[in-house]
Amino acid sequence: MLSVEQLTQIRRDLHRIPEFGYAEVKTQQYLLEQIGKLPQELLTIKKWKTGILVHVKGLDSSKTIGYRADIDGLPIDEQTSYTEFRSTHEGAMHACGHDLHMTIALGVLSYFAHQQPKYNQVFIFQPAEEGPGGAKPMLESPQLMEWKPDQIMALHIAPEYPVGTIAIKTGLLFANTSELFITLKGKGGHAAYPHTANDMVVAASHLVTQLQTIVSRNVNPLDAGVVTIGVIKGGTKQNIIADTAVIEGTIRTRSIETMKLIKKRIEDLTKGMEIGFDCSISIDYGANYCQVYNEERVTNDFIEYLKGKESVNLVICDEAMTGEDFGYFLEEIPGFMFWLGVDSAYGLHDARLEPNEKAISFAVPTIIDYLSR
Repeated sequence: MLSVEQLTQIRRDLHRIPEFGYAEVKTQQYLLEQIGKLPQELLTIKKWKTGILVHVKGLDSSKTIGYRADIDGLPIDEQTSYTEFRSTHEGAMHACGHDLHMTIALGVLSYFAHQQPKYNQVFIFQPAEEGPGGAKPMLESPQLMEWKPDQIMALHIAPEYPVGTIAIKTGLLFANTSELFITLKGKGGHAAYPHTANDMVVAASHLVTQLQTIVSRNVNPLDAGVVTIGVIKGGTKQNIIADTAVIEGTIRTRSIETMKLIKKRIEDLTKGMEIGFDCSISIDYGANYCQVYNEERVTNDFIEYLKGKESVNLVICDEAMTGEDFGYFLEEIPGFMFWLGVDSAYGLHDARLEPNEKAISFAVPTIIDYLSR
């Protein structure tokens, strides 16, 4: 089994080489090298695009348990205090903890490569979680269909919880999510002659304001939804009226019905904007992720296991508006995801995120113990 020191070094190695969805070439190669160092008698390895599947033969082949770890990074310029293992890829960072996710999965896999598990296991190193979404196509691939698990689990780091904490709940854990890209096209012109142009900076500004009324005025106050605009792009120079503007954002909802309602309202608003500003508007919803819904039976089994572990601080948490394409696995396979405390002053997708590496030496034996029952 990999030692704490080895796992720490693996995490740091992976932190140096963050790569975007379906471009995780170095990451895949590094993981294959680490898996190749393990005893191979119980292992069968397959590649899927830039991801990896590892089957571990159990003593009893009547059941297969899946464990999923995502492997991609984010387009963020790192601003951590790390000096020896900062990202070597400019404009990319493991700012969502996927370097820890992979490391913990390798730690668990290394144990069962040495110690045959009770049941078959499949370790899923999944690309493109941050986009465009690797879970659904990987789930549908012939490679995984051959080893489709009977139940599945995964974790996500949680900066707000201290090391030693596992936060979980049955039912809805993460929201339905959708990306949002809106492009407005009008007519450019000279800043001194606004009457001869259709200004898309002005149109985009009005649209952003209107979008913020959807949740407050169209969504039931007892429900929950989020429409956040994170990017506005338009124009090339201060004295040129912009003929094009782009709005980028995200939609989050507790229910699929509310997601449909918000999208319809966005489309209705843009139709009015086209008339009001004499422009054309196109909408692209990008990557859409379904909710992460923890199946009651297997989740409660995990919760009962955790209650008997003095080393675990168990928290029954509320649902969150975060998004995760692991939800596609849970649509097809009973399972659960849980939050793992990593005690960072900065949150997910923050350029300053510094997870406490002690979470690795807590998570690995805890998961091994659970899977060894």
